[in-house]
Amino acid sequence: MRFPDDPRRAEALAKPIADVAAMLCIEGLRRAGAELVGPCPQCGGDDRFGINPRKGVFGCRKCGAKGDGIALVMHVRQVSFPEALDWLCGPRQEISAGERAQRDQAAEANRQARAAEAAQYRARAVADAGRVWSQGVAAEGTAVRDYLTRRGIDPGLYPRLAPALRFHPALPYMVSNGGGRWRQVHCGPAMLAAIQGADNRFCAVHRTWLDLDQPKGKAVITDPVTGEVLQAKKVLGAKKGGAIRLFQGDNLRAVLVMGEGIETTLSACVAGAVAGASYWAGVDLGNMAGQRCLGKGQRFDGIPDLGDTEAFVPPPWVQRLIYVQDGDSDPKLTRAKLVAGLRRAMLLRPGLRAQIVHAGAGVDLNDVLMGADGPGVQDD
Repeated sequence: MRFPDDPRRAEALAKPIADVAAMLCIEGLRRAGAELVGPCPQCGGDDRFGINPRKGVFGCRKCGAKGDGIALVMHVRQVSFPEALDWLCGPRQEISAGERAQRDQAAEANRQARAAEAAQYRARAVADAGRVWSQGVAAEGTAVRDYLTRRGIDPGLYPRLAPALRFHPALPYMVSNGGGRWRQVHCGPAMLAAIQGADNRFCAVHRTWLDLDQPKGKAVITDPVTGEVLQAKKVLGAKKGGAIRLFQGDNLRAVLVMGEGIETTLSACVAGAVAGASYWAGVDLGNMAGQRCLGKGQRFDGIPDLGDTEAFVPPPWVQRLIYVQDGDSDPKLTRAKLVAGLRRAMLLRPGLRAQIVHAGAGVDLNDVLMGADGPGVQDD
């Protein structure tokens, strides 16, 4: 029960969630783009927990906790909804109808301000992504081709690189210092991949920094200040609901095969998983799955939250959607997320058939392509 008639609810929601996080003294948070990320106050980890000040929400990828500032207090302090309001606003007091209306107006104004700020940030991020993309050159004949060949995707199997791939000869790698300040920790060649939204328009760029002297061709990037080893792959822009379109099939069977990453998806493509299919990369698991319903006991049930209107949904021409499950992450949780994404797609695209295939425990499809030991591709 959420006690919607409690007048303190509007007052609590009017508080910026970043201020609420500061009041809670959540440790280990650091700036990462538009979010504050760090260990979850309840289940730990390193960067599974995030707070988005612009949207006024938080979420944990592991334990599934999510919500607004009130839910954040409930999660961190492990208290009930009324107790969270007590902590944020003090004991409940009866107020006049006029004062209640005033508080409701303040909460709505705060919501609209957050929405406007989020829209502005999204527009800036997409524009920044577009500038990076425009700096790229055709991928054929560059380190992008060499990198993909290193990953088992050689020209004989994938003779024509997708227009969604480009090469950047010297792309800066920036990290946030907080407060809108950035510093460069690396600069080097990178593979660029265009992410397109449901409207077919460019919305983000996926970047993979390359070093062909490394075993798998990805750069090893270390922050010289903190000593932290950073991810060689990053996304800039607004990726939600988008995909990297790596191969467009003849559509005769209207099949779309989707893996998380470029390498996994292209591994399925060159293996000829489904003749005539299209192959798109879903960028990451969260983007393919969308938000899930995570009530008590629902963590592994794979129930989509249909209130997430930005989640990926296949185009109307898709009659069969196949998700490729990587085996190098928590299998039970990964499957629950993929099931949620497929169920959302089937609900919103009546008649759609869907399935999950996976390479087996401990490996992804690219590992199988490159000869790693594993049980082989399994069909669910």
